[in-house]
Amino acid sequence: MLHVGLNLVFLTPGEQGGMEVYARELLPRLAARGDLRLTAFVNRDGAGGRVVDPAWGIDEVVVGVRASDRRQWVLGEQLHLPRMAKAAGCELVHSLASTAPLHGRFRRITTIHDLNYKIVPETHFGILGLGMRVLVPAAAHRSHRLIAVSSSTADDLVAHLKVPRAKIDVVPQGVSARPAVAPTPEAELRARLELGDRPVLLTVSAKRPHKNLPRLIEAHAGLPAPRPVLVLPGYPTPHEAELRALADRLGTLGELRFLDWVSDADLEGLYALAAVFAFPSLYEGFGLPPLEAMSRGVPVVTSARGSLAEVVGDAAAVVDPESVPAIRDAIARLLADAGERERLRAAGRVQAARFTWERTAELTAAAYGRAGVR
Repeated sequence: MLHVGLNLVFLTPGEQGGMEVYARELLPRLAARGDLRLTAFVNRDGAGGRVVDPAWGIDEVVVGVRASDRRQWVLGEQLHLPRMAKAAGCELVHSLASTAPLHGRFRRITTIHDLNYKIVPETHFGILGLGMRVLVPAAAHRSHRLIAVSSSTADDLVAHLKVPRAKIDVVPQGVSARPAVAPTPEAELRARLELGDRPVLLTVSAKRPHKNLPRLIEAHAGLPAPRPVLVLPGYPTPHEAELRALADRLGTLGELRFLDWVSDADLEGLYALAAVFAFPSLYEGFGLPPLEAMSRGVPVVTSARGSLAEVVGDAAAVVDPESVPAIRDAIARLLADAGERERLRAAGRVQAARFTWERTAELTAAAYGRAGVR
C-alpha cells in the first residue's frame, strides 16, 4: 500500500474553521478505502486523539510544536516534519492547508484552499499574512502536485502564481453530515436570543473583512419594516467592533444578534428556523456555508464571485457582492415570495447532494496516484 503522510501540523482544534472540517471529514474516508497506509503528523495541541480519532486506524506522530505559535508551526512543518516523515517511511506527504514542507525525500502534494492572502489581503495580517505571502507560493511551486478545492481556485493558481494547469487536480469538498444532535427547539432559541416572532436572516462565517458583512448589514438596514432579525454566529475577531458600530449608525443594532461559534444543537436550530441564509462573501476558495445551508433546505443568497457561483449552481440567488441594493433586493424577494423559497429549498437539497466527502476521498486518492510515486 502507498504510505501517505498527512501534514496536520497546522491544526489547532477549534481554530481553523473550514480547513479543520476538511481534515476531519477527509481522513476517515481515506482510511476507509483500505488501499492506503496513513500516518498523521499532528502538533502538541492536536495530539492524543484530539484531531485523529483512534477508531480511524491512522497512525499518529506528534511533532513537538504548538501551531498556535506561528513561528513554531513553520519550524515544525519545514524542519521537523521532513525528518520525521522520512523516518516513518512515508513515500508521499499530503499537506492539507495550503502550506507544505519545501523539501524532503518523499513526493509532496498540497491542497490549496484559496489565495486569500493575495486576492483579499485584508484577510490575513501581521506575521500570518507575511507567512502566507511566502509559504503558499513556495508550496505551490515546490510540491509535485496540487489539489485545488474548486475550478475557480485552480484558475487563480494559474493566473496569480503561474502554476501549470496540468499540475493541478480539482477536488471539491463535501457537505458534512448533520451532527447527531437534536436541534435546539425554536421556542427556546427565540426566547434566548430575543427573536420574538420575526423572520430570521442567517449568516454563518468568521467575522473577517472579506466576508462582506458590512454590506450585508447595510442591505439588511434597507429592507422594508418590519425587518427580519439578522443573526451572525461565527468566529469573533476585532472586525466585529466595526460591524457593531456600523449597525449602531444605521439604527439597526437592536435587530442584529452577534454570536460566537455556537453549539451544534443551536446551529441546527438556527438553520431550522431561518427564512433566508445570506453569504455575500467577496472571495471563497470553495464555500462550505452555502452548501451546508442548502443541504438543510434553507434558501440561499450568495455571491457571484470566486467559487461560490460554481458551487451553488442555479439553486441559489446569486448577486454582485459589491452592490448593497442587489443583496437587499435578493433577500427581500425571497422573504416576500413563498413559492421561490420553496423552489430554492428543493433545488438546494439536490445541488448539495452532489458534494460528498466520499467523492472527495476518491478524487484525492486518484491525485496521489498522479504524484509520481515509484
